[in-house]
Amino acid sequence: MDLSTNYLGLRLPHPLMPGASPLADSLDTVKRLEDAGAAAIVLRSLFEEQITREQSGLVHNIEVTANSSAEALAYFPKPDDFVFGTHEYLEQIRKIKAAVKLPIIASLNGITNEGWLSYAKTIQQAGADALELNVYFIATDPTETGDHVEQRTVEILRSVKKVVTIPVAVKLSPFFSSVAHLAHQLDEAGADGLVLFNRFYQPDIDIEALEAVPSLHLSDSSELLLRIRWLAILYGQVKATLAASGGVHTGVDAVKAIMAGASAVQVVSRLLEDGPQRLLTIFQGLKHWMEEHDYESLDQMRGSMSLRKSPDPAAFERGNYMKVLRSWKVNA
Repeated sequence: MDLSTNYLGLRLPHPLMPGASPLADSLDTVKRLEDAGAAAIVLRSLFEEQITREQSGLVHNIEVTANSSAEALAYFPKPDDFVFGTHEYLEQIRKIKAAVKLPIIASLNGITNEGWLSYAKTIQQAGADALELNVYFIATDPTETGDHVEQRTVEILRSVKKVVTIPVAVKLSPFFSSVAHLAHQLDEAGADGLVLFNRFYQPDIDIEALEAVPSLHLSDSSELLLRIRWLAILYGQVKATLAASGGVHTGVDAVKAIMAGASAVQVVSRLLEDGPQRLLTIFQGLKHWMEEHDYESLDQMRGSMSLRKSPDPAAFERGNYMKVLRSWKVNA
């Protein structure tokens, strides 16, 4: 059985890998992930604010805002709160490259098309095999159009593609007004891959202290549904390879993501909960399901339930919405 896959132009033995997270912070954990069969390693994100702070001593989107206050500054992490500074991040790439034989995918997280993007070239020089751009942005300005938000993301990609030769993926949010249109624009701008989707961590409110507080909830398999919907819609419409990120906890979850069109499947929450060895369990579940259902290769299965090939394409469109609403029966 051939489980190999092509993601970002990288030929991988199978599609399973840890997603951007603390999992690659420790060389010991990275080696355990390699032992568990990870196809590649995705590093946690290096943030625009870290780079601009070190470049100029300023935190970009704070000092440039006229209405900034000392209270607002308190919401941003202090330099010591980050696990890696810019120099440490590069050193971690070098250390991982020396410790394991897996492709290394670095990650940059930012929202402006400015000089910090030149750091992508430095990441390539440190030995990264590919780069994931995580454009995490909350559109709160009522005067900013959706088109402008999309164009910012496209321009960030174009700027990075000008300075690197390694493959570049863009990690998207599901909250763009037209995910398919943005995916098409990114495809034309040279994206080698699209990662679906970023998980937005919503702050909670402490009603006694009257403070916004960070809130972290790990995913479960129900979050995969949004991913497979858009994987199925985008598969075959873009040249960029697709990755699922969020909600993959079992081998069956991986099967669903691949059937929808994923070339790579990123796992984080389940590995944070159970450790690197869980990746092997997911792999075995994927392989066992394929054997039971007489699949000879991953390519044979990929996209078989996409919008183009699905026996019920309406399930990925408006028809499913109406069917679900009609399915609920009120108890007498």
